Amino acid sequence: MADTNSPAGDADSSGGLWLAIRKIFDPESGDRSLRAQLEDAIDEHEVENGDEEESEAVKGDLSGVERQMLRNLLHFSEHDADDVAVPRGEIVALSADAAWDEVVASFAEHGHSRMPVYRDTLDRVVGMIHIKDIFPFLASQDEPPADWTVLMRQPLYVPQTRNAIDVLADMRQQRVHLAIVLDEFSGTDGLITIEDLVEEIVGDIEDEHDDAPEELIVPIGDGMWDCDARAELDDVAEQVDPRLGEVAESVDTLGGLAFVLAQQVPEVGAVLEHSSGWKIEVTGGDERHVTRLRLHAPDDTAAAS
Repeated sequence: MADTNSPAGDADSSGGLWLAIRKIFDPESGDRSLRAQLEDAIDEHEVENGDEEESEAVKGDLSGVERQMLRNLLHFSEHDADDVAVPRGEIVALSADAAWDEVVASFAEHGHSRMPVYRDTLDRVVGMIHIKDIFPFLASQDEPPADWTVLMRQPLYVPQTRNAIDVLADMRQQRVHLAIVLDEFSGTDGLITIEDLVEEIVGDIEDEHDDAPEELIVPIGDGMWDCDARAELDDVAEQVDPRLGEVAESVDTLGGLAFVLAQQVPEVGAVLEHSSGWKIEVTGGDERHVTRLRLHAPDDTAAAS
């Protein structure tokens, strides 16, 4: 009979996720990847233990939060820069021609620590400006440089297809925490901060200055939905109609879908026809991008509801 007082006996009797992970190194595990085996070990543990309270978990075992972070980490390498980037339409940037007061006001309004700087168009990002380079002039009330762009630093420039984990490595190596994501024509497709990458692993990070989460898709009755243009098509498909998520083009948001349907930035008041019969009305925006949209259900859908 095994010595239950031995460390091995304690480990064998305690169960838990770590025992499942030890099975991974069994030579009979075959050609399956370590990633797949780790994920199976987590799945097996959760099936066996259910939604147990943390206080009931085996001492020293991984908590639910840790397991979720581990899952996120296992899938992190599957994402590329385009997947994790802030879309072009949501980028807050400064024109290199802006006055000093406009620069200060923009930092105060948006609360960002870094902002890209462009000339003429957002496709020509020439640098980034950090709040730490602005604050000394405000604190000492010294006269700012005649040309504030001398304070700019260089961001990273990465293609859409660069792996997210490689972007994180680039940021660590070069000590630059903002990257501009470029499309196939070297235009600006999006923006990534180191916070965006960390959130892919640990989940959303909010601080005291972040606004409370807002609903991006809100039913308003009579078969209509009031939507933020940033609403993900996957969420629209889940909450409204799966057909609205079926798009051949590479777009992720409802605003992107409106652009594809109009083949340009649609004007406020424009009503776009979707192949499913849904109508997409533009209710907010400017000449560069739309901000709000209203979905009108097809007649048969509205009648059924």
